Amino acid sequence: MTTKVTLRQKKISKGRQSLYLDFYPAIPHPETGEPTRREFLGLYIYEKPKTPIDKQHNTETLQIGESIRQKRENFLNKPEIYSEYEKEQLRKKELGEQCFIEYFRKLANKRKASNHNNWISALNYIEAFTNSKLKFADLNEKFLEDFKEYLLSTKSKKSDKTTLSQNSAVSYFNKVKAALKQAYKDGILQTDLNAKTSPIKTAETRREYLTIEELNKLVKTPCNNDLLKRAALFSALTGLRFSDIQKMVWGDADDLLKKIDDIYCRKDRTKTYDYNMRNNSTSHVHMMLNMALMQMIDKTECLFFLNTPNSICLDDIKTCTLSPWIYSEIGISQMIEKKKQERIKRISNNLNESKKNLSIMHNVDLSHLAKIDARILKQWKELPMQNTDPLDELYRIVPAPQKTKN
Repeated sequence: MTTKVTLRQKKISKGRQSLYLDFYPAIPHPETGEPTRREFLGLYIYEKPKTPIDKQHNTETLQIGESIRQKRENFLNKPEIYSEYEKEQLRKKELGEQCFIEYFRKLANKRKASNHNNWISALNYIEAFTNSKLKFADLNEKFLEDFKEYLLSTKSKKSDKTTLSQNSAVSYFNKVKAALKQAYKDGILQTDLNAKTSPIKTAETRREYLTIEELNKLVKTPCNNDLLKRAALFSALTGLRFSDIQKMVWGDADDLLKKIDDIYCRKDRTKTYDYNMRNNSTSHVHMMLNMALMQMIDKTECLFFLNTPNSICLDDIKTCTLSPWIYSEIGISQMIEKKKQERIKRISNNLNESKKNLSIMHNVDLSHLAKIDARILKQWKELPMQNTDPLDELYRIVPAPQKTKN
């Protein structure tokens, strides 16, 4: 029975259409042997070409797709006209017509987080160098050497005033080499170009750091901005960048402790951690966090404590919590003196949970906090507040309990 092969198009992202072959009846898949109706060519056209370059791209790509379709139909319906050698050459030629950029994009999309971002950055430079047109057949050692020189001389996409750093060029070119290695493994490339191409040499970098003596001097040096000073010391002691510190949340404390302990508390010989040094590092980090809590509560006009089953355990005998941090927060809120704060228009709260390995109960006293339920919140929400501050209205509805003198 004659196999009909039709060139079809399927919509994909960014206003493009992917070209594929439609077989009728289905043919055996070359790798799995299972019946299949489709074979995607790794080629795409623009759904609505806007420029002459886009239109030329569509015309040339459709011609390539039609050429592949004709050869595939001839291969399926007239196998006798080809020798085994000719069949193999035809297969290699068809593989060479596939788009390396689309293949690279698929590999990039399989990566996660920062690794994915690095692959996408490398892809951006490949597209800029090739004008988004690169077939596997065009890949050779000369092309790779030219691309290597391009990376070492081109402007950074982050700033057109600076050249791409050498170590960034190293990273991006290594992504290309990884893609070449995978393409050779997948049988698309007939030559192991990755093995034949040398990587870009990493530039030697000198990392500046402060000595213990310098850090001690920094601790004793006055600074008008206490938060800035603590962030600088925190960065120097942990090796974290300022951008990483800005993004840190409460739950990152355990990750921070792990990094510190791996550097300062781990015994190389036994691959274990020193108990006393671990206690010391944990106490430092937890005291820093507790001090930050105290300062934050002290600067806050109004404290809302969400009384949920995950935070407070209530029974007929006592009120308690399993969280040492909640225990500390409640205790701090009892000792902080009430004072009028300068109000800002926007208030944001970050609530974070810490992992708990021990079930230790802490008795907490909530008598200094006013009880607010859903009814009061609804009443507060429905109040007209044209000329008054919402918090003042809340204080009027629910006066804070008076402290009892011992």
